[in-house]
Amino acid sequence: MKPAAVVLAAVLATGKASAACRDDLVTVSGDWGQANFSVEVADDAQERARGLMFVESLPTLSGMLFVYERPQSVSFWMKNTLIPLDMLFVSPAGEILALHENAVPQDTTPIPGGDGVQMVLEINGGMSARLGIGVGDALQHPAFGPDAILPCSEKTSG
Repeated sequence: MKPAAVVLAAVLATGKASAACRDDLVTVSGDWGQANFSVEVADDAQERARGLMFVESLPTLSGMLFVYERPQSVSFWMKNTLIPLDMLFVSPAGEILALHENAVPQDTTPIPGGDGVQMVLEINGGMSARLGIGVGDALQHPAFGPDAILPCSEKTSG
């Protein structure tokens, strides 16, 4: 199967967002359908500072979820990042507030995500457009808690 066909098949096979959640999985849902991303979680200052720097490739439907202690204004850059990335800036409830597509590797220009951001999902550059992900879509992950747009009824080990 070609990469685009694999992505489409993975999106179509996911069905509705499951009620159970795993730390290593983020589900993104919108009018276009949904996709599950295998993720590493960066939830402390050291992990967030390193992010995906020096990573030479990222498997399809994989990424990194940056988790902050509270909603805030965030800005990213691509210094020492070797691959293009899409950045999804997300509210405490799981709503995508802003989206930056195809961030340029090694670029030191700040990429602001706006105010009220508590999570950022980084995925392969161009993946948002290929899937139809946009502002207003929702993420599901245990880090969002019970008041999320797509809450988890239970958490399972990943």
